[in-house]
Amino acid sequence: MATIRNPIEYANDSLKGLGHVLGTTFHAVGGADETRHAGPPAVARIGMTDLREALAKGLNDFGAFRTDVIFLVLVYPIIGLVLARAAFGQDMLPLLFPLASGFALVGPVAAVGLYEMSKRREEGHEISWADAFGVVRSPAFGAIMVLGLLLVGIFGLWLFAAQQIYDMTLGPEPPASFMAFARDVLTTSAGWTMIVIGVGVGFLFAVVVLAISVVSFPLMLDRGTALDTAVGTSIRAVKANPTTMAAWGMIVAGGLVLGSIPLFIGLIIVMPVLGHATWHLYRKMVPR
Repeated sequence: MATIRNPIEYANDSLKGLGHVLGTTFHAVGGADETRHAGPPAVARIGMTDLREALAKGLNDFGAFRTDVIFLVLVYPIIGLVLARAAFGQDMLPLLFPLASGFALVGPVAAVGLYEMSKRREEGHEISWADAFGVVRSPAFGAIMVLGLLLVGIFGLWLFAAQQIYDMTLGPEPPASFMAFARDVLTTSAGWTMIVIGVGVGFLFAVVVLAISVVSFPLMLDRGTALDTAVGTSIRAVKANPTTMAAWGMIVAGGLVLGSIPLFIGLIIVMPVLGHATWHLYRKMVPR
């Protein structure tokens, strides 16, 4: 009997093969790692207590090298403000929220340097902002770049989908002003339709990115694991912890929204805390 699959199952079926193809392609052009034939890493079940501990450790890491991290992540609010200015100046108001929410889709690759800093702190090294760039020396740097480009592509697809949703509901003509756009979104049936469809489609994009990236970037950085193995392990970790990962996704989304509200300035704190916490979450889900 046919049944409706949940998003995690859909992500697994759709992306497991994609991860294998990408990983095979990367190794075919010259990449290699010593762990490729060692078998996929085991994944562990975690709970809400583990999320709290990961966030606490992420906050502790942020406090330990606060000045260096703030210097690194100043680019996030700057990018946000540039995107917002573009939206207001180029008749792109319908894409303002999709652009802001898109930080969640590209955040994992933007946080790779933060993973490296947490990793080096674990190993007892002295840390500075320059250590974030140590990721370029990783044996898996090529695979990290490939997965990063995939996330950028997913972000582009999200913006395309958001534009199509607007065109089908309130568009295709651009709004006359910000106030007119806000009024149409909040007080018309077409506006509410756009919100419901947009949130639903955005949720699917977020599930896909969470499934393929929550473990894969830290795993490749930590062990030099092949791309297909890293993506497959990430998907298995999400499948093993659906409720906890759903809660983590809500924490990430809520944090990014709060960080974006005051002119994106809050991202200076939110992004590094979430980035460092993701490293510690990886440690819990993929034991050594």
